[in-house]
Amino acid sequence: MIRKDFLRNNTVIGTALALAAFVVYLQTLAPSVDFIDSGELATVATTLGIAHPTGYPLFTLVGWVFAHLPLGLRVIYKLNLMAALLCAAAAFLYYRLFLFLLSDDLKKAFTGKTVISDLMAVRSSRVASAVAALILAFSETYWSQALSIEVYSLHILLLALTLLLFTRAMTDRLNGNNRATTWYAFALVLGLSFTNHMTTILLAPGFLYLYFKTHGFSADSWKKIAMAAIPFLIGFSVYLYLPVRASQNPVLNWGNPVTLERFLWHFSGKQYRVWIFSSFDAASKQFRYFLDSFPFEFAYFPIVLALVGVVHLFKNIRTVFWYTVLLFLGCLLYSINYDIHDIDSYFLLAYVVTAVWIAYGAAVALEFARRRRQLNLAYGTFLLFVVLSVSFHYSSVDESRNYAVEDYTNNMFASLDSNAVLLSFQWDYFLSASYYYQLVEGVRTDVTVIDKELLRRSWYLKELEHRYPWLIQQSRAEVDAFLQELYKFEHGLPYNSALIQARFEAMIHSFLATSLETRPVYATVEVEPEFLRGFEKIPSGLAFRLTRDSTYRPVRPVEFVFRPFPKTNRYVEGIKGLYATSYTNEAIQLALAGRRDEAVEFLRKALAVKGDYRDAGVWLQRLSATP
Repeated sequence: MIRKDFLRNNTVIGTALALAAFVVYLQTLAPSVDFIDSGELATVATTLGIAHPTGYPLFTLVGWVFAHLPLGLRVIYKLNLMAALLCAAAAFLYYRLFLFLLSDDLKKAFTGKTVISDLMAVRSSRVASAVAALILAFSETYWSQALSIEVYSLHILLLALTLLLFTRAMTDRLNGNNRATTWYAFALVLGLSFTNHMTTILLAPGFLYLYFKTHGFSADSWKKIAMAAIPFLIGFSVYLYLPVRASQNPVLNWGNPVTLERFLWHFSGKQYRVWIFSSFDAASKQFRYFLDSFPFEFAYFPIVLALVGVVHLFKNIRTVFWYTVLLFLGCLLYSINYDIHDIDSYFLLAYVVTAVWIAYGAAVALEFARRRRQLNLAYGTFLLFVVLSVSFHYSSVDESRNYAVEDYTNNMFASLDSNAVLLSFQWDYFLSASYYYQLVEGVRTDVTVIDKELLRRSWYLKELEHRYPWLIQQSRAEVDAFLQELYKFEHGLPYNSALIQARFEAMIHSFLATSLETRPVYATVEVEPEFLRGFEKIPSGLAFRLTRDSTYRPVRPVEFVFRPFPKTNRYVEGIKGLYATSYTNEAIQLALAGRRDEAVEFLRKALAVKGDYRDAGVWLQRLSATP
């Protein structure tokens, strides 16, 4: 009897689900730095810096704890492990959320009917909630957030807790349980959630609907909102971390939000507004992407359960139907209007709502199977759905052998001589990672890495002056001239775009020219010609070494060392293309110097990395035809 009660305990069931998810996450966990913002966020968490807008202060503080745990592991692995733990813990909370949504308390609150479920109905609710939680935990985007450091792992957990507390508070109100504790706990967690990710605002349409549907537009309802402001602001006060820490000049101080003006710029994500609601075409593109990827997100078959759940809610619990639909649409309509490549994580709330519908659909299916004495068939089908979710997504999300960014960063550093200056615009592949390797692991700290695009921001010039004072001092006149015009742009004053660009180019040219007097200077392949006027480019591994004259210098071919790419995606193909381009550039230089056999070898290496790289194929054909 004790054993049966133990196995029926919802805490035990939820913990078992979380552990199952965590074990699978561990098998697919990234061992190193991943693409895009991984290196930057790891550096911020480790050094208590300031991340890119909107700053993510709560994530930074939680990350700092994990980064400094005495586990004998690499810092980046501990932070990737944090992502797995947060997403696994969230699976527990989503189980509890789905269970509550299927409970008698909620049915009574929103239908006005007294419902007393029998033991079989309670078991069905547990099974349906567990199935929905696992399908969500192994959906593609959710699972991918559990494998490497990103702010969305904590966002996923806070979404679950916020939804659970809010829905419970509304249900208590309708059932006459006017306990303030749940409401104030919700307000506190909501404030904390905003300090991790501002897309928490996407909860607003659903929350406002359900709140006023529950409370009405009375003076008391507005008073209750006003009282919630206190715990909300306590949670939201974590944002004070930004100006306090910025005033201490951390090694990574994005936006330098030390003044009220700069804090508001950073907090509101001012620099990213250009990509929000940019055009109807962009929204259409993102919407098509969502529709195309949505069925695969849940391994196709559970979508049927979601549809059943939507129909059930519409017929039986209309208020919850509109609540979930507004949550879904609020997320979708905002996200499709954000014109960025890595948009998947912005759809997370829509995917969570889909899992809610799956839970309701599974409960309906179980009741149907129960009447026909086919419960075992239903259980087996649900188990199959979970297994299919794991098998469908395992290979596409698996990061366990992903060393692409680490190897690329090491090969980039190997392309540079001591005390080099490097100008680059490869944030997704190298620049973000370089922060981590230089500032956390101490790799190639002699290299001065300059992000060409961040030079357009005044805070970045201040950061460069903090890290490399000599760089700014030797080009002070050009830097000040650029900042004078940049001030107008950043403050919304009338400005001359052509003049800003001219001074921007002059400043970069000064950085390169003055540095070249005492240091080797390099630029990566994507840096535009207008920034390199007056320089000769000599291939040097993944970069070009810059010189002031056209005197022939022998090529020093760089052999790249990298582990196999276990899967392909847009970022992996990008790195392959950069390797192939570099091999080809070196081959062309060798061919022009009469070193034909060496050139052919490098072209073959280029095609071995990326078989469809056209330039390498053309040059190989040309050299093969030469006697």
